Amino acid sequence: MKKYKNVSNSISTIIEYARNNSKEYILVILIFIIGLFMGVMFINNSSEENERIIVNYIIDFTEKFKTIENIDKATLVTESIKSNILLALILWLAGTTIIGMPVVLGLILFRGFCLGFTISSLTYTFGVGNGILFCLLAIFLQNIFFIPAILTMGVSSIKLYKSIINDRRKENIKIEIIRHTIISLIMLGMLILACFIENEISVMLLKIGVKYIKF
Repeated sequence: MKKYKNVSNSISTIIEYARNNSKEYILVILIFIIGLFMGVMFINNSSEENERIIVNYIIDFTEKFKTIENIDKATLVTESIKSNILLALILWLAGTTIIGMPVVLGLILFRGFCLGFTISSLTYTFGVGNGILFCLLAIFLQNIFFIPAILTMGVSSIKLYKSIINDRRKENIKIEIIRHTIISLIMLGMLILACFIENEISVMLLKIGVKYIKF
């Protein structure tokens, strides 16, 4: 019962945090969606040569993936974790400075662009049905944790930025930096969880599902 109560309290805390920072969440979600559409439009407006390169790369990757027997998951997880730690560190560091806010928003925009680019590339290569299937198998599960984590870090950065601008008292700024650091560490935990899901579950699902994807 205590475990369920702790989970319930954690969920309530997250919901309350989102409710209290709804304007900031709307802003970062909007920026992410803009990046998403930019990624989609990039593919739609690419030259035939670029489209051919993208299609050939995805097909070549898929064919090789079908024949791989043993995947070095340990290396993949390690590299993925390193990448996400670096991302979290940049978001945290940029969020603690006034001039770093464009970096935070730029990273959120870029991650949206990457997701839009990936989805659009896969659906263009395999068709809508198979492309959506590929996306569900390869990128859906980890992004359930990845996207909220980076958006929440963005919201935390905006809150800290506003605190520095509106209240220059050192003690209050120190408290906000500590709060921003705690939130960033929690979100880093979610990013690391996303790494394990990507390399343990999504890779396994893709390995099974890729056999049924037709070119």
